Amino acid sequence: MRLQHISVAIDADGAGAARAFYGGLLGLEEKPVPPKLDASQLVWFGVGEDLEVHLMRTGDAPPPNAHFCLAVDFGLEELRARLEAAGVETSTPTEIVGRPRFMCRDPFGNRVEVTELPAQG
Repeated sequence: MRLQHISVAIDADGAGAARAFYGGLLGLEEKPVPPKLDASQLVWFGVGEDLEVHLMRTGDAPPPNAHFCLAVDFGLEELRARLEAAGVETSTPTEIVGRPRFMCRDPFGNRVEVTELPAQG
């Protein structure tokens, strides 16, 4: 079993901000929303081979501490610096040995953890 996607709520008018954060700052590739789903209410991004982030334009408030984690193979500090340079506040949570990480929030308040896990060879 493996995780295939996560879904998080964004502002009803948040598609542009979502694309700027997830696509522009994080560098994720936007994917087309499959037929029969309402593409005006969804923005999808691919993460890695087959994991996806589905952003639902519901306007629901995010839970304060729930989060999802994105892993990079390398360049964690460079990504953090890019986010901070764009005005995104980051924080350092309690250390997990062997798993450097930081936390931030997307433009809608969703909590995002970013960690560096070298690719398994």
